Amino acid sequence: MPAYENRYWWSNDGLRLHYRAYPGREDRPPIICIPGLTRNARDFEDLAPRLAGEWRVIALDLRGRGESAYAKDPMSYVPMTYVQDIEALLAELGVSSFIAFGTSLGGILTMLLAGAARERLAGALINDVGPEIEPAGILRIRGYVGKSNTWPTWMHAARAVAESNADAFPDYTIEDWLVMAKRLYRVNSAGRIVLDYDMKIAEPFRVPGNEAGPDMWRALARLEGVPTLIVRGALSDLLSDATATRMAETLDLAELVTVPQTGHAPTLSEPVAVAAIDRLLARIGEPVAA
Repeated sequence: MPAYENRYWWSNDGLRLHYRAYPGREDRPPIICIPGLTRNARDFEDLAPRLAGEWRVIALDLRGRGESAYAKDPMSYVPMTYVQDIEALLAELGVSSFIAFGTSLGGILTMLLAGAARERLAGALINDVGPEIEPAGILRIRGYVGKSNTWPTWMHAARAVAESNADAFPDYTIEDWLVMAKRLYRVNSAGRIVLDYDMKIAEPFRVPGNEAGPDMWRALARLEGVPTLIVRGALSDLLSDATATRMAETLDLAELVTVPQTGHAPTLSEPVAVAAIDRLLARIGEPVAA
């Protein structure tokens, strides 16, 4: 299983940003994996190694998350700035064509990237988000983002994650919650387990409208002609079935799959998601090996 390298790039406003680079074939466009609002590159620890070797995978830490630097101005924690950061990375890598895999906020950024330069997108995966976001999901996220907690052990952190996410993942075991906790938290210098993001990312998100951006249906429409996979959790409170269906009907090359017994957001390691990802990549290049 190919290992990854920790690499870095610079934003236009001077932040040192981090990504994990998994090696793969140079004759295929790289897969750029973009995580959700409070998440980081570790969210792709199952997906990236499975595809690496056949595909180059670049898993990002957005500014203020993981190993990327925290912004001095919290109002830069908005979608258009994230897009500029990704554009800076693409320019540095000399990437003329890429595949975008975006979860939640990452899916919004994928749509915005399509709006900016659709001709560069060889394929797209939009995971449990859409041009219209359900109010219940927004209220839930606003209720926890930016609220700091610390824990003495990973088991304490896992139980806290389980308590707040049980409705979204009713079939999870304590082992699953430990995996999620280790992706969401880190150990600080005092040995306490803390959330692995800048608490100030909540400041612009709490301003109505900043959770998305401009007309997202127009941005989505730019994916016309691009092989696209739309993934929805059957229990999602962020992406409704009606919105997901309309998204699939809007695009000529879109496939919609629903992950059962899963809320926001699927991990993309579920069997139905794995099979759909392989179908998407088969439309772009040769089928990946089982």
